[in-house]
Amino acid sequence: MLLFDIDGVIRDVGGSYRRALAETVHHYSGVRPDAAKIDALKAEGHWNNDWHASLELLRRLGLPQLPPFDDLVEVFSGFYFGGDPTGDPGQWQGFIGSEPLLVDRPFFAALETAGIVWGFVSGAEPPSARYVLETRLGLMDPPLIAMGDAPDKPDPGGLLQLAAALLQRHGGLELGASAPPIAYLGDTVADVHTVLNARQACPEQQFVALAVAPPHLHGSAAKAARAHYEEQLRQAGADVLLGDTREALQALSAPWPPQL
Repeated sequence: MLLFDIDGVIRDVGGSYRRALAETVHHYSGVRPDAAKIDALKAEGHWNNDWHASLELLRRLGLPQLPPFDDLVEVFSGFYFGGDPTGDPGQWQGFIGSEPLLVDRPFFAALETAGIVWGFVSGAEPPSARYVLETRLGLMDPPLIAMGDAPDKPDPGGLLQLAAALLQRHGGLELGASAPPIAYLGDTVADVHTVLNARQACPEQQFVALAVAPPHLHGSAAKAARAHYEEQLRQAGADVLLGDTREALQALSAPWPPQL
């Protein structure tokens, strides 16, 4: 079984979610954090939720008074969606319209051909997650845990919830020693910690932490920053580092991790 994060793994959010984070901080403080500053915060493993990350950056800037959380969410949503998140995606005018895809529908068809069950555990808002998976990738009713369906990562609740449901659906199995290994592919320290926490919660089940650096670190000018980021993922406990998401299928056929 292979479960995916979405942001930084299925789509490039460097110009959308991360940009909305930076613009939200700028809106309140006049300071626009760069990608390195956001990466450093994410590397701490506690700030998977970009609303909370925005507020934390504002706190560290020493603002005399932090904005009310609901107000910050509204500002962030204005940048990211540029319209009603629950409304017609065709009316959205925000940064969500500029998200390059990192995989395509045939990638998931290849996983299915290989007999690999897949799904998604993401901190993205449900309308955003469904938009990229269903509208843009054309996946029919994809197995998904999104924001609000489970506690925020690195809490393993969402990962365990979806894995258990898929095991039951595909073979009537339960989490444990008799179930096949479960891999989770993410791009942050929080994603890796989610796998480690799942191991603690269910020690009989084999979990594999796959990790990939986010797209903004894949250019030739970012080699040093990418190497540093990947070392942080490795130190956090990632079992396998991938060059990109498409390598996941090949990784599952390698001696380590075992066939999933």
